[in-house]
Amino acid sequence: MADYVLAIDQGTTSSRAIIFDHSGQIVESGQLEHEQIFPKAGWVEHDAQEIWKNVREVVGLALTRANLTYNNLAAVGITNQRETAVVWDKTTGEPVYNAIVWQDTRTQKIVEELGGSEGAEKYKAKVGLPLATYFSGPKVKWILDNVEGARAKAEAGDLLFGNTDTWVLWNMTGGKDGGVHVTDVTNASRTMLMDLATLSWDSEIAADMTIPMSMLPEIRSSSEVYGKGREGGMVPGVPIAGILGDQQAATFGQACFEVGMAKNTYGTGNFMLINTGEKPIASENGLLTTVCYKIGDKPAVYALEGSIAVTGSLVQWLRDNLGMIKDAPEIEELAKTVDDNGGAYFVPAFSGLFAPYWRAGARGALVGLTRYVNKGHIARATLEATAFQTREVLDAMNADSGVHLTELKVDGGMVQNELLMQFQADILGVTVVRPKVAETTALGAAYAAGIAVGFWEGEQDVINNWAEDKRWEPSMDADTRDKLYRNWKKAVTKTFNWVDSDTES
Repeated sequence: MADYVLAIDQGTTSSRAIIFDHSGQIVESGQLEHEQIFPKAGWVEHDAQEIWKNVREVVGLALTRANLTYNNLAAVGITNQRETAVVWDKTTGEPVYNAIVWQDTRTQKIVEELGGSEGAEKYKAKVGLPLATYFSGPKVKWILDNVEGARAKAEAGDLLFGNTDTWVLWNMTGGKDGGVHVTDVTNASRTMLMDLATLSWDSEIAADMTIPMSMLPEIRSSSEVYGKGREGGMVPGVPIAGILGDQQAATFGQACFEVGMAKNTYGTGNFMLINTGEKPIASENGLLTTVCYKIGDKPAVYALEGSIAVTGSLVQWLRDNLGMIKDAPEIEELAKTVDDNGGAYFVPAFSGLFAPYWRAGARGALVGLTRYVNKGHIARATLEATAFQTREVLDAMNADSGVHLTELKVDGGMVQNELLMQFQADILGVTVVRPKVAETTALGAAYAAGIAVGFWEGEQDVINNWAEDKRWEPSMDADTRDKLYRNWKKAVTKTFNWVDSDTES
């Protein structure tokens, strides 16, 4: 019996496969990390072949651990790190270069050249995004400009592009032997190449970026059958029927289906989305206009998004680069050894600042240091950085949407950190709510796939399955909140304009 849906969550640091039952509960999972490749300062890459190998392995792990086979699966959904660009040869199936990750800043000069006299706002009215290194389009141009032979192959029609959703789907459905070259509207909306109004590729922008249209995947809805698992593969004949970029998937999994509902995902970075309904809203406050989801033939639903580059990865940095902790969860215990941040503020602008500043020339800063500050204070400042950055995004969201949130749904790995969740509620001055199933990214992709094949009836089933686990109420007085936030804003200004021609090539 096909009583389950499998979600593949191809994330920034790992790939996971999670099996869900009809009530939206996790049955079993598998997870494998992949290498983070840093060839130069500001460059971040992944090996796309390693990602594909890991995806196959985690699907096998999840099915084996659950004592299930592909025959038990009604559908497969895919969710993925957005903006991470893969370019590959359709005849060999081999990537022509490593995947260039969303955090990568090497395309800054390309971005500046594209903007010309019009600057970062050049395409924003069409695509909802400022010109920034974050998005996929300039990364594809960089590969075509810098990998020997790539442009000639692309112009001959031999190269394909996709975010990692497209790369995984193409391989799952046959690869060089008939793989389906498709993406969904949410991923397409992060390339800087899709017109938000028509939900189609914009040939003029593609021409500006010198990207042949033949490289681009077909844009489809977030919930429909794109193809079936190839024969001899891990899920032969199973419909692959849902694709959502990771943050849109989490919004879907959190049942944010009404205008004004918002969620914040705490992962490698932080991403807050608010549902704005069937019309895109242009941001005046540094947010992104993006597609939230599209179910089959129904109209697309849009969102405003605040993207923060470094939150969970700052904890990783303390672990891997400084050796201050051995495991990420240790940071909470270390932070609890002190009562406050001791005056220290950590602004993790490792790859510039994203929302609401969009300053590519910023770099990280630890400020307010005195002899009093110890590693406990630095641990606390690390966690507080996540909460402060979220406050900045929420302020922008309130200003753009005209809706003042009274509670924030949260998900992702860091929401198990109760010290952070309480501080988040305190610094926002709003209630923070964690669901029982915190893996809402994978869950959203599962729901999209399951709805497409009739396993779930529609959004109401998602709403019915959502359940609250815990909530945190603000307990900080307004004067303390204002003082801490004022000092944070001061700390952020110390990161501006660090990169210039003398400091980074």
